[in-house]
Amino acid sequence: MQDSAAQTPLDEVDHRLLGLLQDDASRSNQALAEAARVSPATALRRVRRLVEQGVIERQMAIVSPQAFDAGLTAIVEITLDRQGAEHLAAFEARAVAEPAVQQCYRVTPGPDCVLVVWVRDMSHYNALVQRLFTDDANVRNVKSYFATRRAKFDPRVDFTPPAAQPRAQPTPSSAAPAP
Repeated sequence: MQDSAAQTPLDEVDHRLLGLLQDDASRSNQALAEAARVSPATALRRVRRLVEQGVIERQMAIVSPQAFDAGLTAIVEITLDRQGAEHLAAFEARAVAEPAVQQCYRVTPGPDCVLVVWVRDMSHYNALVQRLFTDDANVRNVKSYFATRRAKFDPRVDFTPPAAQPRAQPTPSSAAPAP
């Protein structure tokens, strides 16, 4: 990703392209350009720039967990004994290297990290716990929540500008003096 100071500001065409790609990144450049109401050359150039600038991190298929007969999603809170920058970075590096970890966040207040993990079954979860938490002397506390139903999953980023905020009207001052 380029330095943010060197990035070209996003305009309405970029927003249209990003919205369309978030809906379906598999569409052809021709179809994307048509839907965005720009030429295919403009669409291709803009998308390449958005990738080069790191606005588009990657394109991938989202696989439904329901396609498998089994599977557990867990949201896991991690509290470390030592929270120095090097300790947080070391745990984070181990967590993001673990294939079962789908998302990793440093959070505050409360736990130091929150992970979203997907494993095939409880035995795979137990193996993950051993590898990632029990074997790490700096992990003080682990609290896991197991999903029983996924009501919503949408990785889209809502980049639409907020609606213009109504301005507060000045309150008329009373002409009568206070008693």
